[in-house]
Formats: sequence, C-alpha cells, structure tokens
Amino acid sequence: MSERVPAYTAAQVRAAERPLLDAGVPLMQRAAAALAEVVRDELARIEPTAVTPPHRTLEPVVRQSPDAPLPRVLVLAGSGDNGGDALYAAARLAADADADVDALLVADRFHQDALTSAIGAGVRRIDLAEAGDVGVHYALVLDGILGIGASADPALRGSAREAVTDLLSRARAEGRMPRIVAVDIPSGLHPDTGEADDAVLPASVTVTFGAVKAGLTSGRGPELAGDLVLVDLGLGEGLATSEPAGEASVTRIVEAREP
Repeated sequence: MSERVPAYTAAQVRAAERPLLDAGVPLMQRAAAALAEVVRDELARIEPTAVTPPHRTLEPVVRQSPDAPLPRVLVLAGSGDNGGDALYAAARLAADADADVDALLVADRFHQDALTSAIGAGVRRIDLAEAGDVGVHYALVLDGILGIGASADPALRGSAREAVTDLLSRARAEGRMPRIVAVDIPSGLHPDTGEADDAVLPASVTVTFGAVKAGLTSGRGPELAGDLVLVDLGLGEGLATSEPAGEASVTRIVEAREP
C-alpha cells in the first residue's frame, strides 16, 4: 500500500536538517540504522548469490534455511555523508551477521569513522577488480556514492563513474542485475530536477532521508529510483514553512530511532 507525501528540494531539506545538526542530533546514525533495517528486509526476500552458478538468472525467493550461507552485499561508498550512511549501515549488517559485506570506496576521501566502524564489524574493503561478476557474486548493492550535497552537478566522475559503468557493463553481460538499494537518491541523479546521464545504477528501492527529494518524482527519477521508502528523521518542524516542490508515493515510512 502506498502513501502520498510531499517532496522537497535539496536546499529545503538541508535547511530543515541544519537546526538538528547544530543541536547535535545524530542524524547520520539514525539514517544508517533505518537503512540497515530496510536492507535486512530486502535480503530476507532473496537467496544468497554466492552459491549461484555463473550466468544463472536468479529471481528473488524466500530463504529456506537459517543455516544457508549469508547473502553478499556490495557497498559503494563515496566521500560524503551518503558514503558515511552506507558504511555505518554496513557495519550494522556485518555485526548482526545479516550479510557478508564488501565495501568499495570510490573516492580518495571517505568518512573515516564510518569506515573504521565497518571494518571493525567485519566488512571487507575491496577494489573494483575484486568485485568480480557483480550480478553473480552479490545479492544486493548499496549505492552510497553521492547524495544531495552534489546537487549543483551530480554527474558521476573519475573512479566513481568508472565503478558504476564497469558494474553496469558486467551485470548486463551476465544477464543479471543484483538488487540495488540507493542511499537517499540514486547516485548521479539530480535531486531537484531528476536529470541524469547513463552512469547511474537503476535502483530497486531508494531509501530517502527526512523527505522525498523532488528529483525522485521528475525527469528520470521515477525510472531510476524504484520503490521509495521514506525515513522520517524528524524534519517536520523544519519543513513546515516550506512550500513542497511536488508530491510522491512511498511504499513505506520508517520512523528513525535513536541508535
């Protein structure tokens, strides 16, 4: 069952977040905890791909045994807050033995505390070559490369673009795309206009924080975002005086809790 909610621009969301951040509210940890919850739900629907023979198409199914191998998750982490959200969520998934998690850092800079937490929980840092046949080796990819902070020009560049285009090419050659969960917005999608080029991982689910971003509902947004899950971070007061930029249908609203 879907629910209609307002959509806002990146600037409106950032302005609503600012008083909470200034007050020391741990928005990143709240977002990461909710993100990990959604990923757990997604993983519960699909069989681990680590045991899948190469080039065999695998449809999502219910796991039959708790003793089955853990599903494998690939985290793509950029240099900003989205990368931090993704890595903290990865730490939770690994620590709770929900998944076997690999992290691919696609920028020279990264959220150091989040990476330390992830590695400490058992997440393995890999390079692009080690990702292998992504459609075969991973049940799910967590796209945390870029968020709304890159709204001036969100097109992927450098190693991030190389990683996404390479993973897309491999998945298409294999005939299977793993389930993609986008962190806040699909990386490379403009959060206000929905503009995007071809270097974007099409999400199965987008877990968007605080409010639905206008770009998820316009341009290529509906094509690339998949199902929308809204994480309520408590921005209602900050957004109360803002005129919504549009409206969206979300499949679920997750109430963020204290980590």
